Order: sequence, then C-alpha cells, then structure tokens
Amino acid sequence: MSDDPETARQIEELAADDRPLLVLDVDDVILEFIRPFPRYLLSRGFGLTLASFRLTGNIAETASGRLIEQAEVSALLGDFFDAQADWQGVIDGAAEALATLGQHAEIVLLTAMPHKHRAVRRAHLDALGLTYPLLTTEMAKGPAIAKLRGANGRPVAFVDDQPANLLSARSSVADAHLFHLMADNALRAFLPPTPDDIIAVDNWREAAPKIASALEL
Repeated sequence: MSDDPETARQIEELAADDRPLLVLDVDDVILEFIRPFPRYLLSRGFGLTLASFRLTGNIAETASGRLIEQAEVSALLGDFFDAQADWQGVIDGAAEALATLGQHAEIVLLTAMPHKHRAVRRAHLDALGLTYPLLTTEMAKGPAIAKLRGANGRPVAFVDDQPANLLSARSSVADAHLFHLMADNALRAFLPPTPDDIIAVDNWREAAPKIASALEL
C-alpha cells in the first residue's frame, strides 16, 4: 500500500479500472508552476534566482537580499497553492494530449503537496476541465503508483518533472514506463543526465505518442 495513509485512503475511493494506467504529476507537468511562481513571489516582496534545481537557497527578500529558510519557503508555497487559481494555467498541449490518451487509459493525477490543499487544487482543475482523479501525497510517489496499478500487472506510465519521483516509481514498479517532462526545459541544465530507462520529452506533443506507444493504446 502507499506509505502515506491518506494517499492510500484516496486510492481506495477510486473505482476499479483495468485499463492501462497513466499517472501524472501536476506542477510543471499539467499546470504551470516555475513560470508563475516567481511572479507570485514578486507580489509578496521576494525574488527567485534559479542557481540550482531547488527553491530553498534561491528565494530572497527583495528589500534586504536575505535568503529565506525552509520554513518560510514552505509557508510561501502554501499561500501560493491556496491562490493557485489566480496563477496556474494549463501547460501547452496537456489538455489535448490527456483527452486523447484518456480514451483508452485510466488517467490519475498524483501531486506531491500537503493534503490540506487538495480541495483547492481539485476545484481549480475542475474549472479548467481537467476532471481526472486527483491524489495528494506527502511521501514518496512510488508506493502510491504500485497501489494504483493493482494486482493485475496492467501497463503503467508515469510522468513527472522531478527525477527523484521517477526513481521512486522505478523502485516500486520496476516495469513502469517513466517520462521526464518539464514546463521549462532550461532547468535541465541543473540536473544530471537522464538515466537510460527514463525517457526525456520536451513537451506534450512529443510525449503523447511515446506514452501511447508505451501503453500500447
């Protein structure tokens, strides 16, 4: 089962489905994050300078230049997610790709965020016409994907912008088809090369046919 009991509870609420499974991260895979978040920070008196692939250590107070600590970063992220409907739009090509893939696959959105933000994100996705099931997790994604797959061994594909989440999926579902997709491909410069068993895709137009082929749709 999922290591996060609340995530496991959410999975139990889903209807049984034996179609090929497509699991998708949300931030910077379905919804824009790394582009609107700096604008949000500016509205709050902070600036983001991406010198590495992380937020903590790269956000500073505009007035003083002080780099803020992890607790302050988490608080700003929480406030941003509360206001996400005002900031986060759909990544180019995502809605169309999912509409096509969803004709023959079960699509589940798996987002790493505090569970308390799930209702806000659910409402925002619904308003955008993205009504696919939404799961939140505060722990590793791999065990949740394994539980979602079930016992019948159906094909699984997983798309995420965070390499650590893809590696977690690989450790829990060894034969999962893994795709690394980022809203801003310039950030790849901060990452090590993609492992051979993880397929790097630049956008949804490239990703959609590769996912369909992997799931034999």
